[in-house]
Amino acid sequence: MERRTVIKTLAAALPGLFFVKKGTALKGLGNFGEDLIANGPFKPNWDSLQQYKVPQWFRDAKFGIWAHWGPQCEPEHGDWYARGMYEEGSDDYNFHCKKYGHPSKFGFKDVINSWKADQWDPEELVSLYKKAGAKYFMALANHHDNFDLYDSSYQPWNATKFGPRKDLIAGWAKAAKNNGLIFGVSVHAAHAWSWYETAQRADKSGPLKDVPYDGRIDKKQGVGKWWYEYDPKSDLYAQNHPLSENSQDNGMIHKQWNWGNGVTPPSAAYCEKFYKRTIELIDKYNPELVYFDDTVLPFHPINDKGLRIAAHLYNKSIKDNGKLTGVVTGKILDEQQRKCMIWDIERGQSNEIEPLPWQTDTCIGNWHYDRRLYDNNGYKSAKTVIHILVDVVSKNGNLMLNIPVRGNGTIDDKERKIVEAIGDWMAINSESIYCTRPWKYYGEGPAIESAAPLSAQGFNEGKGKPFGPHDFRFTQKGETLYATMLGWPTDGTAFIKKLAKGVGVGVVKSVQLLGVDNKLQFEQTTEGLKVELSDPGSLKEAFVFKISGAIV
Repeated sequence: MERRTVIKTLAAALPGLFFVKKGTALKGLGNFGEDLIANGPFKPNWDSLQQYKVPQWFRDAKFGIWAHWGPQCEPEHGDWYARGMYEEGSDDYNFHCKKYGHPSKFGFKDVINSWKADQWDPEELVSLYKKAGAKYFMALANHHDNFDLYDSSYQPWNATKFGPRKDLIAGWAKAAKNNGLIFGVSVHAAHAWSWYETAQRADKSGPLKDVPYDGRIDKKQGVGKWWYEYDPKSDLYAQNHPLSENSQDNGMIHKQWNWGNGVTPPSAAYCEKFYKRTIELIDKYNPELVYFDDTVLPFHPINDKGLRIAAHLYNKSIKDNGKLTGVVTGKILDEQQRKCMIWDIERGQSNEIEPLPWQTDTCIGNWHYDRRLYDNNGYKSAKTVIHILVDVVSKNGNLMLNIPVRGNGTIDDKERKIVEAIGDWMAINSESIYCTRPWKYYGEGPAIESAAPLSAQGFNEGKGKPFGPHDFRFTQKGETLYATMLGWPTDGTAFIKKLAKGVGVGVVKSVQLLGVDNKLQFEQTTEGLKVELSDPGSLKEAFVFKISGAIV
C-alpha cells in the first residue's frame, strides 16, 4: 500500500490525529481533510481567501429574510431555550417544569420529539417574503442545540429521524428556487460543545436535588425508550467531556465564545464531525450563502475547519456557476478577514460607509419564536424595519431580517401584517434600495450625533436617537441620487443640507417623490435643498426623493 493511502486510511480512522497548523502540510498529502475541498483557486488559509470578491448578486440584493426556525421554537418561549431550561430557577427552567416536567425526566431531546411542524408550508411563506421585497432567503440548518434540520449522514439527531421527520432544508431550498430567491443557510452548531454544558447539571435544592439532568443520559439508558439506539449524551448534547472553567456561571459562555478563557477544548472527533456535516449541507442543498454564528469562523483560531469550509464553498460556486457566487459571513473580523468574507453585525449597524459590503442580521422579535411578544405587542414595527434597511443600505450594507416561525411552522397574524407592510413600502420605493451604492455621504440629521457605537459583534440597534423628518439617508444609482426622509415634516418642507449649492454637489435639475407622479417645487441655495411638499397621502414610514443633477 502506498504511503499516501496509508496516511489517508489512518486519518479516516483517527480524525484529528493529523491536524496541523494552518498554512502547513504533510508532505505529499496537504492539510488533513483537504480532499473534501472542491478543486479551485481558494485554499484554506487567509492569504488565499483574501483574493475573494463579493458577488454581484449580494451587492445588489440588499434585503434578505431569514427563518430562524428549529425545535427551540416548539415551546414558543424565546431564545436559547435548550440551554436555559437547564439553568435552575431561570425563567426557561420554571416554564419548562410547568409545561413539560423536570429536565431530568423531560429534556430537550423530548422537546424535539414533541415538535411536529405539522402546518409548515414553505412555498407559501417564501412567496410572501418575495412579495415583501426579499431577494434572498436563509433557513436555519442547525442551532447551538446541535439538531440538524436536514437529512444528515453524520448527525443522527436530525429532522428526518426525529420531530417533524421531514427534510426541512430541502423544503426551504425548493421554495426559494421556485420563487427565484438566492438560498442561504445559517450554521450555529459548532458551539454546542460548551453551550449545552448546562445539561450536565442537576438541581442544587428541592425534591430532585442532585438528580442529573438528561444531558448525562447515554445510549445504554435508552432501552425501551423512544430514542432507543441513539445517544443523547454524545451525539445530541455533545457532553461526554469535562466542564469548562466556571461553567456554573451562566454568563461565562459569552466570554468563551472565541474558544478561550478556560473553555474545555473540543475534541478532534467533534470538530471533524461538524466539518463533515457542514460540507454535506453545502454539497447536498447548494446554498450560495452560509452564515456562521461564530467569532470569525467555526473553531477559529484553534483549527482550520472554518477556513476549509469557506474555501470549499467558494470553489464549489465557481465550479457550479462558472464564477464566484458563494458568500460566507462571520462576526468580529479584522481588516484582513473582512477581505476574505462578509462581515456580519448582529442587531446593529455600522456608523459609517464601509469600504466593503457587509450585512446586519436582526429580528422583529426574538430569534426563536416567543409567544409573549405577540401577546404584549413586542414586535418591531414595519416602520422600524424600513428605517434599519434604509440606514444599512446607505452604508454599503445588506439587511437580513428574521421573521420568527411558530413551532407548528406558521407565522402569526401580527408578523404577517408587518411583512406585508414592508412589501407595500418596497413596491413603491425599492428602486432606492436594489442595485444602489453609497453616495459620498451616507446621511445627515440629528440621529447621527447620538449614534451608539458597536459592542462586540454589534448590539447597538435602537440605542441612538429615533429617526425623524430631519434625518436623511442617501444612495445612488448611475446619475440618480436617492434621499430618503425618515419622517414627515410638520411644516410641509423638506430641507437637505448636504445638497447645498457649492459644496461639491451638482445643480439639482429635478426632484420627484417616489409614489407621486408630479415633480416637486424646490430651491437649491448655499444652505441646502428646500423642497415644498403637499399631503403625503398613502405614503408612510420613509419618503424617498429621486433627484437628478446632484451627482458630479
